[in-house]
Amino acid sequence: MKRMGMIFRAKANKALDRAEDPRETLDYSYQKQLELLQKVRRGVADVATSRKRLELQLNQLQSQSGKLEDQGRKALALGREDLAREALSRRAALQQQVTDLETQHATLQGEEEKLTLAAQRLQAKVDAFRTKKETIKATYTAAQAQTRIGEAFSGISEEMGDVGLAIQRAEDKTAQLQARAGAIDELLASGALDDPSGMHKDDIQAELDRLSGGTDVELELQRMKAELAGGSSSGQQALEGGTSQQQSQQQPQDTPRFDKQ
Repeated sequence: MKRMGMIFRAKANKALDRAEDPRETLDYSYQKQLELLQKVRRGVADVATSRKRLELQLNQLQSQSGKLEDQGRKALALGREDLAREALSRRAALQQQVTDLETQHATLQGEEEKLTLAAQRLQAKVDAFRTKKETIKATYTAAQAQTRIGEAFSGISEEMGDVGLAIQRAEDKTAQLQARAGAIDELLASGALDDPSGMHKDDIQAELDRLSGGTDVELELQRMKAELAGGSSSGQQALEGGTSQQQSQQQPQDTPRFDKQ
């Protein structure tokens, strides 16, 4: 059970790590800090409200104390010492309340100053955290984009990996088809496979056709040479015949000259 619990926590931690986005975490932390700052400000406002209420009560008590003092003086002026004593007694009780309220007022004022200072410090920290948060988010986004670009160029990203696999499969199929076509041609040439169309010839017939084709060319070449040679012989004979005829025509004219002599 301990091992299963550890495996479950490890896998859950890994899944959470994959799902976690640092930018979202930073935004959430900043939101929490803003909420805390808002609570501190609300506390400052509450303390200030309490202090203001004490100040109003102090003003009322001080006003009543002054009024009782005036009543005591009037009573003494009228010869009513008992009324004057009663008025002074009430004034003394009010003065004790005023003293207590002044103590509470001083305490609240100190708390208000502390909370105000804490709110100012917290505001400064929140502002600094916001600046750092935006810087970290921009750096993370740039690093993420750079990583994706690098993976795309190197072909190790998921999208480019799928494209690379598709190209590899296409090349493999093309090579397989080329090899199959070459094998079929070799089998047809060797006669291992029959060509129903009759267009393909075996290797022996192909060699005989090549030799016969070469023999036909040689015979044609010999015939052309013979024609050229025959034409040259006829021309020479015609030339020789013309020369003999000229000589035979000139010979009878010369014979009578020799007879006269």
